[in-house]
Amino acid sequence: MKDTPKMRKLYIDIQSQLFYMIPESFEKIYLYTAILDQVHGMPIGEMFFYYLPKGILKKKPVNVYEIPNKFSIEDDVYSKMINKLYEYIKELREEAISSGQKPWTNITISIEDFKFSIEYDYEDLTQSPYSNYERHIIWRYKYLQTDINSYNKKERKLLIKYLNEEKEEKKDVHQENIYANKKKKVIAYDINKELREAQIEEEKKEKEMEVNQILNTKK
Repeated sequence: MKDTPKMRKLYIDIQSQLFYMIPESFEKIYLYTAILDQVHGMPIGEMFFYYLPKGILKKKPVNVYEIPNKFSIEDDVYSKMINKLYEYIKELREEAISSGQKPWTNITISIEDFKFSIEYDYEDLTQSPYSNYERHIIWRYKYLQTDINSYNKKERKLLIKYLNEEKEEKKDVHQENIYANKKKKVIAYDINKELREAQIEEEKKEKEMEVNQILNTKK
């Protein structure tokens, strides 16, 4: 994969959007996106990603779709951010095609150790022996390095089958130092909201105390 100036800009846009969408400090991010030209020439696909929170104790990867509930962020606000990220990734594929390069079908993006990496995969997913759900399970096991015993019986059977049949596939890999992000994290909005609510609650308590003092004085 030969990078164009627009692709390099999109790498920065993708990193910046990812940093903006994660409301806490993290050690690693792993993202998967598949885009296929199937329905009337329009690209369709899927996207999911996880991050590993930073901390002294080992923590489990957090699914990005859990963030709204976890941090009290409105679903529609967060959905717009996810859609914007997906648009950047679609632009990345469109730029590869318009610059005469082979269109990839899926990519894996990782951010860790101050490095941004992107793997371009050209597998024909329409001919894949695995369903979308099964590919998700395999991807999680491979990149998140979760213990195989943490999966249910059906999933473990799938993973064992995959490991026995796994073949080395050629992928294009791009790697660079991470972009020095300067955007505020989305959680800032939620913190401000909590501060305002706490302030309002404190003012209510003060007014109640004043009223009680007045009533006690009149007795």
